[in-house]
Amino acid sequence: MAHQRVWPGRPAPLGATWDGKGVNFAVFSEHATQVDLCLFDSPLATKESARIPLPDQTDHVWNGYLPDIRPGQLYGFRAHGPYDPERGFRFNANKVLLDPYAKGIGRDLIWNDAAFGYHIGDPAGDLSFDERDNADSAPLAAVINPRFNWGGDKPPKTPWHKTLIYEMHVKGFTCKSPWVPRESRGKYAGVACEGTLRHLRSLGVTAVELMPVHHHVDERFLVDRGLTNYWGYNTLAYLAPEMRFASIPNPQQTVNEFKRMVRQLHRNGFEVILDVVYNHTCEGNHLGPTLCLKGLDNTSYYRLADPRRYYQDYTGCGNTLNMQSPRVLQLIMDSLRYWVQEMHVDGFRFDLAAALARELHDVDKLGAFFDIIHQDPILSQVKLIAEPWDVGPGGYQVGNFPVLWTEWNGKYRDCVRKFWRGDGHTASEFATRLCGSSDLYEATGRRPYASINFVTSHDGFSLHDLVSYNHKHNEANGENNNDGDNHNISWNCGSEGPTDDPAVLKIREQQKRNFMTTLLISQGVAMIRSGDEFCQSQGGNNNAYCQDNPISWLRWKLTKEERRFLEFTQRVIRLWKSQPVLQRRKFFQGRMIRGELVKDVVWLTPLGQQMTDEDWNKDYTRCLGMRLEGEMEDEINEKGRPISGDTLLILFNSHNDSIPFLMPPHAENEFWQPLLDTATDSLLKRLTFQEPYPLEGHSLAVLRLNRPKVPFVDRAKSQIWQFVRDQRWQKRIRFPLFRPGNP
Repeated sequence: MAHQRVWPGRPAPLGATWDGKGVNFAVFSEHATQVDLCLFDSPLATKESARIPLPDQTDHVWNGYLPDIRPGQLYGFRAHGPYDPERGFRFNANKVLLDPYAKGIGRDLIWNDAAFGYHIGDPAGDLSFDERDNADSAPLAAVINPRFNWGGDKPPKTPWHKTLIYEMHVKGFTCKSPWVPRESRGKYAGVACEGTLRHLRSLGVTAVELMPVHHHVDERFLVDRGLTNYWGYNTLAYLAPEMRFASIPNPQQTVNEFKRMVRQLHRNGFEVILDVVYNHTCEGNHLGPTLCLKGLDNTSYYRLADPRRYYQDYTGCGNTLNMQSPRVLQLIMDSLRYWVQEMHVDGFRFDLAAALARELHDVDKLGAFFDIIHQDPILSQVKLIAEPWDVGPGGYQVGNFPVLWTEWNGKYRDCVRKFWRGDGHTASEFATRLCGSSDLYEATGRRPYASINFVTSHDGFSLHDLVSYNHKHNEANGENNNDGDNHNISWNCGSEGPTDDPAVLKIREQQKRNFMTTLLISQGVAMIRSGDEFCQSQGGNNNAYCQDNPISWLRWKLTKEERRFLEFTQRVIRLWKSQPVLQRRKFFQGRMIRGELVKDVVWLTPLGQQMTDEDWNKDYTRCLGMRLEGEMEDEINEKGRPISGDTLLILFNSHNDSIPFLMPPHAENEFWQPLLDTATDSLLKRLTFQEPYPLEGHSLAVLRLNRPKVPFVDRAKSQIWQFVRDQRWQKRIRFPLFRPGNP
């Protein structure tokens, strides 16, 4: 083995840090008796070229400084200590371990039995000890040079109430796109190319939410079936971008390509949000492999059960990170700050975030994790989105996260699906969800944008499948259709799967338009699932986590119907952007405004009359109207001025039959002008008080109140007199508006 100079290092920062002259290595292990640094010459190396005991331990951090090491060096660790699973210790120095702070991956895991700390096939199971060396197949880290020319990159900082999220898989979005250069398909570069940017710009979204890009491992049982973990919710390295999405499979090039992607998205006005998985790792339960944390210090990194041989599993993935450990909290916080400061991302969506709040057994919304983020000057300023549930007891926590946090609103998703399916007793909750779910967020001082509204996501049916299947069809996953959620709240509109029945197809198209329009006109932050804008299908698979193939990849050769739906989606997004009343920062109060008989929001029956308690409580109430007042004196812009826009009337009908909806009262010379109807493109010209609007079954319509235009001179006079009468403005004037010498 080659000789390497090694000096006492520094305990911080953790990981491998290149300072321009050499590399400092630091790794935490409270219970190890010794930690060795292993250097490898290439990804093909079958053993390390040097094994160096780290010479110093400070505050349980083993460290050393190597002046002769340069960026690109591949390395791993071996941790010595007791192997006693019944006490929670799983040290095995025969196993090369990945640095938890690896910023680049030099070699991916090569599956074989040597990846396990115990002897596969031994009757004693994980209580046995495996002496085989895994140096030829262990995942390896690479030293990274952080230098990069960001070219004055600035985050867009889109306000929450103007944010529209697009959930995207790097490979699935780009790998079949004819507008992405062949060498960039399925890669970070493909997300940043002009063809992708053109689609995002034309669609009108403001942020892309990338499904996991932390380096992950494909489970062995999937590899044995010839499948992969396509979604990537099986993290191994929290600071390293996934190398399989890089055009050049080189650790330094991977990091730089990711940075170029972010820089280009920012230049085009798009924020970058990462879907992150800090609740568990790929090492699984007591029968899982020993790849990183398990071998470095199992008792510190994971939540162990009683007996300590086993793991507490609030994630359904075999283990849960130990949020009681300061070093685990540090790992997560250091990772998050790294992605913000070094990789310039704009926010995070936390998978199974309720697991992060479990300090003991119960979910604690004031847990240490949230306290630390609130106090952090970097992370408290980025977008924070929680998936507010896990699989443990009391894990469904929608509405219970603290301020600064937004949440995937599962109650919104379920209620909207139920209403448009035609379920009874849904009207009252439906109205609450459309108004931003004040029942969940207002009492704790949060705003409507705390609700991330979605109808579909990567997990579950696509929008097209939601209206085409009553049941999941996951046979391709190889689990006998036992995986995936059975509770989909879907409706196939009369036929399961593909059909040529024109009546069924008509309803399906209307239902898709209903869902998309409802999503965009709801208060809160809308999230669109990639591919839903042009009706992509997964053939009824509602759990395509392992389908890295055309089941999941977007198909860009659109049919006439798919092209029409894309144009419809673009139209609805333009409508949302043009209407301030659809982008409120405060909840509706249902109060009279300006002392007039006009409320900020009014709910109407098909007779054009205000809904009563009796109307809300009727089982068969499936048709209602929503009047939104455009003059919003409680909403002010960045300069402190009241925001005003159009007054809208939105009509919903989830009945099978057409219903004539009578127009509500309005002032003289005003009329209602239809802007959009999910059942027809042939819009009426105008409607006045008590005129019926023919609202078809399974449809939604949006109308605008047209007010007579006031002549410019009269409007100017009115504004001047209002200015003079307003004492608040007069008090601000400390000198005449016009005086000698004042230009």
